[in-house]
Amino acid sequence: MRYWIETLGCPKNHVDSDKLAGLLESQGYDLASSAELADLVVANTCAFIEAAREESIETVLELADRKQGNARLVVTGCMAERYGDELAAALPEVDLVAGFGESLTAIATTKVTLRKRTTPAFDLLNLPRPKTSSPWAYVKIAEGCDRRCGFCAIPTFRGDQRSRSTEEILSEARALADGGVKEVVLIAQDLASWGHDRRRAGRGEAVEVLDEGGTQPLIDLTRTLSAEIERVRLLYLYPSGLTSGLIETILATGVPYFDLSLQHASRPMLRAMRRWGDSDRFLERIAAIRAADPDATFRSSFILGYPGETEDDQRELLEFVEAAQLDWAGFFTFSAEDGTYAKDLAGQIPHELALERLREVSELQDTITAQRRDSLVGTRQRILIDAPGVGRSVRECPEIDGIVMVDPSLNVGTMVECEIVASHGTDLEGVPV
Repeated sequence: MRYWIETLGCPKNHVDSDKLAGLLESQGYDLASSAELADLVVANTCAFIEAAREESIETVLELADRKQGNARLVVTGCMAERYGDELAAALPEVDLVAGFGESLTAIATTKVTLRKRTTPAFDLLNLPRPKTSSPWAYVKIAEGCDRRCGFCAIPTFRGDQRSRSTEEILSEARALADGGVKEVVLIAQDLASWGHDRRRAGRGEAVEVLDEGGTQPLIDLTRTLSAEIERVRLLYLYPSGLTSGLIETILATGVPYFDLSLQHASRPMLRAMRRWGDSDRFLERIAAIRAADPDATFRSSFILGYPGETEDDQRELLEFVEAAQLDWAGFFTFSAEDGTYAKDLAGQIPHELALERLREVSELQDTITAQRRDSLVGTRQRILIDAPGVGRSVRECPEIDGIVMVDPSLNVGTMVECEIVASHGTDLEGVPV
């Protein structure tokens, strides 16, 4: 029996797919070379915004056309968890609709439709994953989220935060390292709050995350991993969780990469989004980090067109982007999601206006990113070779940022000292030294 998994959405979904692959291989399945040759085809969907849902549906229908006539088609992931009943009714081509936390053991023998669950179980997340051919890997350290941001529906179908234990995480990371992984990328909906729920539930690992002071379990976890794995990268840091201790720990790993979930710079907008911070606080933290390490790299994401957004809010965001000089940034228009605080807020922004604002700030950031990439020409960078001709320094997150183009004869999985000789927009060109 052979399987094929098509994954959409964020890095967290890619980890889920790895875990599903681990489950299927434990049941005797082998990976097929394509969907057309598989006995079981799985679509791991995304439901974060409308565009992602549309892409997920299109992918499911495409897979239905591509698969063998007797192959089973399964839809899992966020759309299955959020819209399980609706999907089952609307897609007769699908044999099974199952949330990520549901057991898929019935896939091979039973045609069944499962209802969505709001708090998926952890059995799949803690399964071993198949050996990877890549020298880097995502490791999800928690599921769900305790925050209730105005625009985000994730807690409605992924549930509250449920942190994995230190032992589970270290075991997975060590197995990846034993298999040749040189870079581990830690991910969660709210990475800096990892461990909160374990303390509340009385499962040990006492922790208190504060703006300053207290203890933060992510610090100890990061230190332990960085002592055993060459690169440890942290994604999805809520800004109030970026304590001085965590900043020092990230800088000490040798991967001074800060992926900050900011979403806007205007204080009124951030309060309307039910989020912490403002432009001045963000700039202060960025400046403090750069003072400690001028080579620190910054990424963030922003929402344009949130209900009530004014021209003054847009102007403040543009001023922030200019002042912050982020290396990387993603921009998205607001999507009114069912079950969220912002769904029916007054002051909804016309989509065309939101797109206009997005284009304005994107053009500014594109110029900044190109300039920051140009500034690296002539420097030396330690490059991890991800694939023939493709590498990354600590400044580039896999699958998200640009790359460093290198000699395709360099061995995948090796670290190579390179001089950056050219910049091509977001990508660089390096030669070994």
